[in-house]
Amino acid sequence: MDGGYMLKSGLITPYRGVRYHLKEYSTRAPENAQEIFNHRHASLRNVIERAFGVLKKRFSIIASGTEAHYSVDTTTEIVLACGILHNYLMGVDPDERLIAEVDRELMNNEICTEEEYRMNNNSDDSRQGAIIRDAIAARMWADYASNGP
Repeated sequence: MDGGYMLKSGLITPYRGVRYHLKEYSTRAPENAQEIFNHRHASLRNVIERAFGVLKKRFSIIASGTEAHYSVDTTTEIVLACGILHNYLMGVDPDERLIAEVDRELMNNEICTEEEYRMNNNSDDSRQGAIIRDAIAARMWADYASNGP
């Protein structure tokens, strides 16, 4: 869960204690700025995690541990090349089992405890992140309220 990560000015996490999962919005639309932020955060997170999950399963060079083996520029090129190859392969020989497997794995992510969350989110950078998140949420809510979903 993104709520397990520390809120920072460079890593904006969802609001804790506010609806977050996409299925929670299927019966009731967002009702405030925090909910619209969490809904859009969850939607984006879902797309990103699914994409990287599929690429890691299909191309072992991406899933080869947590230690960096290549420069940032090279890693970027590798991910782009794998994305292009994946899209091509899905066009000529789709592997729906691979996508289903990634979806199952994503449903089993762990959540950090409340104590871990509080310990990780009590810094000046965390407070700066909260200010940024609140500004983004307020803008999203204003756009949503005037334009709809």
